[in-house]
Amino acid sequence: MTTKPAAAAARATVYGYPRQGLGRELKKAIEGYWKGRVSADALRATAVELRRTNWRQLAEAGIDEVPTGDFSYYDHVLDTTVMVGAIPARHRDAVTADPLDGYFAMARGTQDVAPLEMTKWFDTNYHYLVPELGPDTVFAADSAKQVTELREALALGLTARPVLVGPVTYLLLAKPAPGVAAGFDPLTLLDRLLPVYAEVLADLRAAGAEWVQLDEPGLVQDRTPGELNAAARAYRDLGALVDRPRLLVASYFDRLGEALPILAKAPVDGLALDFTAAAAANLDALAAVGGLPGRRLVAGVVNGRNVWVNDLEKSLATLGTLLGLAGRVDVAASCSLLHVPLDAAAERDIEPQLLRWLAFARQKTAEIVTLARGLARGTDAIAAELAVNRADLVSRASSLITRDPVVRGRADAVGDADARRVPPYAERAAAQRAHLGLPLLPTTTIGSFPQTGELRTARADLRAGRIGAAGYEERIRAEIREVIAFQEKAGLDVLVHGEPERNDMVQYFAERLTGYLATRHGWVQSYGTRYVRPPILAGDISRPEPMTVRWTTYAQSLTDRPVKGMLTGPVTMLAWSFVRDDQPLADTARQVALALRDEVNDLEAAGTSIVQVDEPALRETLPLRAADRSAYLTWATEAFRLTTSGVRPDTQIHTHMCYAEFGDIVRAIDDLDADVISLEAARSRMQVARELAAHRYPREAGPGVYDIHSPRVPTAQEAAELLRTGLKAIPAERLWVNPDCGLKTRGWPETRASLENLVAAARAVRDELS
Repeated sequence: MTTKPAAAAARATVYGYPRQGLGRELKKAIEGYWKGRVSADALRATAVELRRTNWRQLAEAGIDEVPTGDFSYYDHVLDTTVMVGAIPARHRDAVTADPLDGYFAMARGTQDVAPLEMTKWFDTNYHYLVPELGPDTVFAADSAKQVTELREALALGLTARPVLVGPVTYLLLAKPAPGVAAGFDPLTLLDRLLPVYAEVLADLRAAGAEWVQLDEPGLVQDRTPGELNAAARAYRDLGALVDRPRLLVASYFDRLGEALPILAKAPVDGLALDFTAAAAANLDALAAVGGLPGRRLVAGVVNGRNVWVNDLEKSLATLGTLLGLAGRVDVAASCSLLHVPLDAAAERDIEPQLLRWLAFARQKTAEIVTLARGLARGTDAIAAELAVNRADLVSRASSLITRDPVVRGRADAVGDADARRVPPYAERAAAQRAHLGLPLLPTTTIGSFPQTGELRTARADLRAGRIGAAGYEERIRAEIREVIAFQEKAGLDVLVHGEPERNDMVQYFAERLTGYLATRHGWVQSYGTRYVRPPILAGDISRPEPMTVRWTTYAQSLTDRPVKGMLTGPVTMLAWSFVRDDQPLADTARQVALALRDEVNDLEAAGTSIVQVDEPALRETLPLRAADRSAYLTWATEAFRLTTSGVRPDTQIHTHMCYAEFGDIVRAIDDLDADVISLEAARSRMQVARELAAHRYPREAGPGVYDIHSPRVPTAQEAAELLRTGLKAIPAERLWVNPDCGLKTRGWPETRASLENLVAAARAVRDELS
């Protein structure tokens, strides 16, 4: 294929970049500040240096226009809340007294004040802080952060483009503030919010911004006529401003659909669209509305959410088609590179040939620059890069790791009966109650206990050879003994072994399954200072040997109370990995489910009476468009049932989900056919319990009464009040008492106090019921 040069030079850009630094310097500085070891000035200096390093790396790689404003101490949606002055009433005094401490209080809460609710950013594993708005909300512009960061980039001699969450998406992401009457729609505040955005845009123009990007990913979802009219009005008004920079409206994660004609007609200066797999329909849709003649199109042709090398020739073909649809075509990733690790070159443990299949943020930047050069100068200018890329793609497609005939044969042989548990739930529940003998309102935890510095040091020492396997295993046994002893003393009814041997709920299993690659430095932000290293699902999946049986049975040997076996479910294993893109997700999920099924069966055979298979990503992975959801939920629920349907009726299957909106998938949750489900509910004040009741969910459930993402210790009275709220929706004989999520990120003092209060609350409410 030969591509002729574009009429106008294409520019290379990105929408955002990983924030943490190669050594997670930002995480260390923030957590040091929280502990009083790092001053506010030192934290700010670290942030300034990280921003400069990122911009310089981008510029040196050939990026023509760097983003500003995408950097955040915690979350860019929370930054937007500060920018528009929508500070919740309970946090205003703290923000006034100290803006930095007040900012972190909104994110994490304090002992006396609850934080903002947290949930998933569309269908990613990134968490944002949910804005709380009401009819009395008064917005006020505060553009200091955005202006400061723009000036920092301009001072380096760079062309910079501030990136803001757009006003429509901001309101669509918001929820009614506590105490606001049910039915309040934050979008009704649009006319009040737009003048604030106008003021911020004017400030950025005065500071030197030529372009400002307004991100509107909320418009890739199904939207009502009223919501679409709001988008039209927003960009009619912002586009009509006299004192403004040029406006680039961006969408990503899916096709823009009904909103595309509206934005194409709006008086804005350009659109940034996703043209990767799920959003490929944007190309035909853009042609159908007549393109963007005389305006700028930023084409997201490099996948910003996965780590596989781009097919450069395919992307060039897309870019070539787009040339006829806009006044100027620039090249970008499909979304912010926040969702991928920083640099694949830092990985020393992945075999070099396999490493050539991977592109992290820095490699994606190089791909964007190569594509922009090819679009501007023709394919002859990038002939060498195209040849290398072609060879890498062939290498991956023909590798033995990607195709295992035994794994594929077993997956092909699965029938409908293999994914259905018998007998029906009602009969199983009776058998389980008789077998387990649990009290009313049984108490448990979600699985993990605090990962102490000593545990992390032990793992590092094992990797470095400073201790042997025997020494490491004795350290794990000692931790399990401590965790079991504490749970017995605290009075918990169903125990866990605490997962001291696990580095991460997905990575631990990935390292023990064939077909996965593990990274050493592939950190990605999940929320705040919580970073994970998603493993890379590169090939066909199987389980060579048991993964959890040894430690679960050891824990059970220490107590007469039931100890749950703890596994991560197949959908979450996909969602929290960088999954292969060379076959349907349903096929990959079935392979993972069969590997996990073997583990569930082995746990039961070893005497485990309760097995928890966590699926926190079931809702997160739900397609953004309703038309795509049925097919997804069919294979996702089948994969869970395939994992869990091989056990006896009296073996109780639990699952867990956290921090998402569950109302629209309750039927799918029911279709999982789990015996017990635990869910996040503390920050949302038992909303999920009401959603389960509204859908007449028939099984047992544990809506969380302890928010583990905040350092505050809930009192027994608070937990009891949440339980009483839960009992209004779920009968006592089907209600469990548990935290929102695992306790890995918490410290032991707060964990002990919180769980003791949780047990006290359960006992108090039991007494009331009796």
